[in-house]
Amino acid sequence: MAEDKQFPMTLDGKEKLEAELNDMITNKRGEITKRIQIARSFGDLSENSEYQSAKDEQAFVEGRIKTLQNMLQYSVIIDSDAIASDEVSIGKNVTFKELPDEEPETYSIVGAVEADPLSGKISNESPIAKALDGHKVGDKVSVPLPNGASMDVEILSVSVN
Repeated sequence: MAEDKQFPMTLDGKEKLEAELNDMITNKRGEITKRIQIARSFGDLSENSEYQSAKDEQAFVEGRIKTLQNMLQYSVIIDSDAIASDEVSIGKNVTFKELPDEEPETYSIVGAVEADPLSGKISNESPIAKALDGHKVGDKVSVPLPNGASMDVEILSVSVN
């Protein structure tokens, strides 16, 4: 039997997913049900775009609910406090610079379901996070790039999110 995928995440990430799930179940489902009822009152469903739109949204919301439930069921909370304070892992901020002399960059390493690159949160499954994981301040690490090349970086600091 195949193993179910685990979803490593921070406690904060899990709480956000739980809040989203709760909102989907308690609010979104009810809103869509009302929209479907109103659309049905318009008559012929075969030519009723409001009804079709509400049904499409209902399918999306139900799919998202199932996805969230699955992620939460198989979530694995990473306790960054249990890992050495200067070691890169999920739940930590890491500052590094590309060698030889680029500007320092800081990212938070989070579980894939929490990733938001525009907010500086990168997935633990990203190439850079995979390369940095387990390394410590002062380490020089070679990060593989999608084009087959690599970039060398030096870890400058690590802190808890």
